[in-house]
Amino acid sequence: MPVQATNRVPSRLHELSAEEQTVYRQLDPTKIPQHVAIIMDGNGRWAGKRALKRFLGHQQGAESVQYVVETASRIDLPFLTLYAFSLENNLRRPKAEVSFLMKLLKSYLIGNVKRMNDNNVRIAYVGRISQLPNEVQETMHWAAEQTARNTGTTLTLALNYGARGEIVDAVRSALTRLAAEQNGTVPLNALLAGLTEEHVSRALYTAHMPDPDLVIRTSGEMRISNFLLWQIAYSEIYVTERLWPDFRGKHLLEAIQQYQGRERRFGGLANATEDKAVEPEQALVR
Repeated sequence: MPVQATNRVPSRLHELSAEEQTVYRQLDPTKIPQHVAIIMDGNGRWAGKRALKRFLGHQQGAESVQYVVETASRIDLPFLTLYAFSLENNLRRPKAEVSFLMKLLKSYLIGNVKRMNDNNVRIAYVGRISQLPNEVQETMHWAAEQTARNTGTTLTLALNYGARGEIVDAVRSALTRLAAEQNGTVPLNALLAGLTEEHVSRALYTAHMPDPDLVIRTSGEMRISNFLLWQIAYSEIYVTERLWPDFRGKHLLEAIQQYQGRERRFGGLANATEDKAVEPEQALVR
């Protein structure tokens, strides 16, 4: 069930840059999405275009994260989810690059907790976190604890995340819960027959947040890359050619502006009024 945007009056609009304010003035504040998810892509290409090492692209990408998070907090965006590190990244990238990304994540969290608190941002995570290095997990838990009392934007980092894996985990969890409710006495076919979309939704990593209203992909690639496949069934998708290290708060607002110009139907009709019922024989072309 889609969550409808509620009226919110952000109190920090004066902190937007002049460019951001120009875009924001064109928005309808009552139609700010509840949840924006971003596939951050293009760090390596950004570095390659400048004849730089890939790790410098990742470092610049980490800077972009904080710019975008701060703008999100200033417009009172409730949920922002960033696809930071996929299961496929973990399995298929060179070990040296994966090790650097883990160090960068740890450094980012340590270096930005104060800024998150200053911006009333709470940090959370989704993914198979238990498979990450222990020292990284410890820093993640520390950052979550340090920001837990904040009440503004919830920044969720998708780490060691894959949507197919999430759905598998959710189905397993939902069936285990159903079996426990029946004291393990119900045959498997009966459990499967009783499994509903609601059961699976409640078992997803993202069960505590609304589904994304808007998905942004940077770098111009026209694919989802195994990101929130269940949750984005009715999300609006915005693709920009801009590489992630060049993405700023202004560009987030531009994506929201385009989102507000679309008509969301959730499988229904554009016009709220239904067509007058017609008997089948009347609809035949003679």
